[in-house]
Amino acid sequence: MNSTALTELSELAPSERILLTAHDLFYRDGIRATGIDRVIAESGVAKKTFYRYFPSKDDLIVAFLEYRHRNWMNWFNDALQRHGADLPALIPALAEWFESDAYRGCAFINSVVEVGGTHADAVEVSRRHKRDMTDAIRKLLPASRSARADAQALAMAVDGAIVAAQFEESPAVALKSLARIVRAMSTPRK
Repeated sequence: MNSTALTELSELAPSERILLTAHDLFYRDGIRATGIDRVIAESGVAKKTFYRYFPSKDDLIVAFLEYRHRNWMNWFNDALQRHGADLPALIPALAEWFESDAYRGCAFINSVVEVGGTHADAVEVSRRHKRDMTDAIRKLLPASRSARADAQALAMAVDGAIVAAQFEESPAVALKSLARIVRAMSTPRK
């Protein structure tokens, strides 16, 4: 999911070039490892232009997370629909992401690990993202008194699979474990 591959960077407005460049660098290389000078150089804008749109790196981090949230949730909801709009749809939807060349885990988990203790706004955007992901999962479940708790448990399992897919030899290992949980949650309770 390389944003800049979707359009020619030079054709975009400066603020969009900065945001898309930061998105790709922050997600691929990490927030702390990516300096503002690198974002400026790779986006092809002047330093003054950069600071007109993003007065600080913290502002750019929040914009990156907001952008990532919108795009990831749109993709996630679409993928769930394409794969059946039911609980088992989680597995092929996540397989699409895990098996992509650009996969580097969850931008929100990664960001909280990197800057969470020093960046309350990044944590808040990340919390909202996880709530929205949980809500998308809840929509896959039949209505019940336990649907909310079940969705929260499944979201935690999805997060675990996301992390495991980063260090397993194959993301299939993480997906196989997640599929086991999904099957258990899909089985009618007695």
